[in-house]
Amino acid sequence: MLLARVTALITGLGVCALAHAAPTHYPLTLENCGSSLNFQHAPSGTVTVGQAATEMLYALDLGDKVLGTSVWYNDVLAKYQAQDQRIERLADNEPSFEAVIAKRPQLVAVELEWMVGAQGAVGTREQFHELKIPTYLMPSDCEAKNNLVGADGTRLAPFHIDSIYKSVSQFAEIFDVQERGDKLNADLKASLAKSIATAKQHEHQHEQQQASALVWFSSAELEVDPFVAGHKGVPEFMLETLGVHNIVQSDEEWPTVGWETIAKANPTFLVIARMDRRRFPADDHQKKLEFLRSDPVTRNMDAVKNNRIIILDAMAMQASLRMFDGLEQLASAINGYDLSK
Repeated sequence: MLLARVTALITGLGVCALAHAAPTHYPLTLENCGSSLNFQHAPSGTVTVGQAATEMLYALDLGDKVLGTSVWYNDVLAKYQAQDQRIERLADNEPSFEAVIAKRPQLVAVELEWMVGAQGAVGTREQFHELKIPTYLMPSDCEAKNNLVGADGTRLAPFHIDSIYKSVSQFAEIFDVQERGDKLNADLKASLAKSIATAKQHEHQHEQQQASALVWFSSAELEVDPFVAGHKGVPEFMLETLGVHNIVQSDEEWPTVGWETIAKANPTFLVIARMDRRRFPADDHQKKLEFLRSDPVTRNMDAVKNNRIIILDAMAMQASLRMFDGLEQLASAINGYDLSK
């Protein structure tokens, strides 16, 4: 069972987090998603392409190194506002290649490979590397994943929580703030342990009747098939950790599935993304709710009739620091329902 495996992992790693961190020895070479990154010294400035990378640097108290940000799904967390308000937002969505290099960064930190990769919406890694600008891709989106198949890529293996800890540690090493990285990872592991403990309190409920869920991110149009979480991504990890079955079995990160198929599966819970972004109509979670309660197919689903609809920030469904808060919120919300009725 995943719950037991993750608990054992946290126990095993707890002692390691207390070890004293050694300083970075430059020149530093890191292998990152098929590229060797070389740093003669800590980068004096970075541009982030992706909110997860941005907030990870803020959490490491590296906001003074961030020259520009982009790709935001939710507003910045209150605890990072002081760092964020001093930094230019190059774009709410993907920035142009020219806008990024105009900042003269010594590092481009990237959350999603489709932004900076083989078919990068911003540019390819080679374009940046030709200008001697290293690009760091978060391992959660490029390891054991093919981002050339499916709208948001296809997982070759399930998402692993270690990929987030790896990004924290590597950012900390690049900028020579390892002690901050170790502390942040220890805090994240403690948060995960708390969520597991919450799930264990009500594990008997899932033994009697395993709950199921659908995670709805957005839709190009409200009337068309929604983008939902596949069974190897971050939401799957969250659901499985809490003992909940994901009704979607696609390897794609965010496949589209028809509402008739979803209604037939009749999930116990619907988890929907709340966004401040407005690229698609369904980015607005209120419009999602209106659709679910008015559409002739969805309004008859048990989750809708019994108001078992859980709202999470979109970034809590991504490989980000917010995933840990989202997991706690999801655990509390699920355990607030009496499934015996």
